[in-house]
Amino acid sequence: MLASIRILAKPSAARHANRAIVYPSFGNPSEVLTAVTYPDLSSPPPKSLNVRYILSPINPADINVIENKYHSKPSPVKTLAEGTVHAFSEPHFVGGNEGLAEVIEVGKGVEGYKVGDRVVLTKQQSGTWASARTLHEDDVLKVPEEFSDVNAATITVNPPTAYNMLHSFVNLRPGDLVIQNGANSAVGQAVIQIASRRGLRTLNFVRNRNDIISLKESLHSLGADHVYTYDDLKNKETVQQIKSTITHKGASLMLNCVSGDPTKDMTRFLAEGATLVSYGAMSKQPLSLPTSLFIFRDLVCRGFWQTKWYADHSREEREDLMQTLAELKVSSCADDVDKTTDVLSNDAQQLQEPEHEILTLKGAASDQEVAQQVREIISKMQGGRYGKKALLKFE
Repeated sequence: MLASIRILAKPSAARHANRAIVYPSFGNPSEVLTAVTYPDLSSPPPKSLNVRYILSPINPADINVIENKYHSKPSPVKTLAEGTVHAFSEPHFVGGNEGLAEVIEVGKGVEGYKVGDRVVLTKQQSGTWASARTLHEDDVLKVPEEFSDVNAATITVNPPTAYNMLHSFVNLRPGDLVIQNGANSAVGQAVIQIASRRGLRTLNFVRNRNDIISLKESLHSLGADHVYTYDDLKNKETVQQIKSTITHKGASLMLNCVSGDPTKDMTRFLAEGATLVSYGAMSKQPLSLPTSLFIFRDLVCRGFWQTKWYADHSREEREDLMQTLAELKVSSCADDVDKTTDVLSNDAQQLQEPEHEILTLKGAASDQEVAQQVREIISKMQGGRYGKKALLKFE
């Protein structure tokens, strides 16, 4: 279904300077997503900013939102440019929850922001798959200069999820073992790097694929200690090999974004009294665990949702977290690390950018062509055929 737009003046009155990816109702992205063009933004109202998006990620949760399979839902909009001739014939949702933008105009009464500042969204489901939007000053945070555009565009969801899970549930000490699935995801890559900087060891699992050797090398370069596939969990010899490489104690923290049977199989590497934190279910399968794990191994299961963390914490706490991530350097934990790794030799190394691809949406392309471009990349993500972080860039 294509978005229907009502023009409240002669067509020549509107200059279509911007574009957005929208949908009129929840459903399969391949069926409901479309692209629309809309005019330049009018001047922002008081306490608001006009921004131009630099990069807007496509996260798995964004796809779940479109499918109406996510707890947090966006609000539909009647127009993408208040005060102009643009209007939808029926309200539409704008895709995207995360993005990096540049301030292009400041409304009256705005403090702390100026034209040219880079900002990220703190309000959830704000609709970031667009070239330009008007935002309230309370819904954005200024980005530390230390961040590259890619790191800044992905800083509000994945790195904070990794950081908070490693700091909120278990009192981890250098040398402790953390086990995770989805290790090649953006969160997984951040977990590896943050854990390595804290002197923690990681046991990582990924889906088997044709380029598994290069993937393992990539994760090891980030600081991963051990990388295996879910298929390895079905091989008794490999399982024994894994057990021999980790301490008798096992892992005290397990991070799960996949669920299903492979996750259950991973619990054999947990220590007594370990905590399993679930923050996703990419397999779309339930997590079913044997009762014996709770009775005899005292397993604790928790959940984590970064959106709730933002809702429960003040603006100052959010700013502190972002600054912490910006300043997350190896030197911050070098004195506490017992093991020696190559990563410790560089006391100014920051979190690396997640493996990514920038999807440029050409300004000369038609709305239909742009929509198809986005639908195709989402289809690959849904089929597990796309292992990179996709970032939209509107021309």
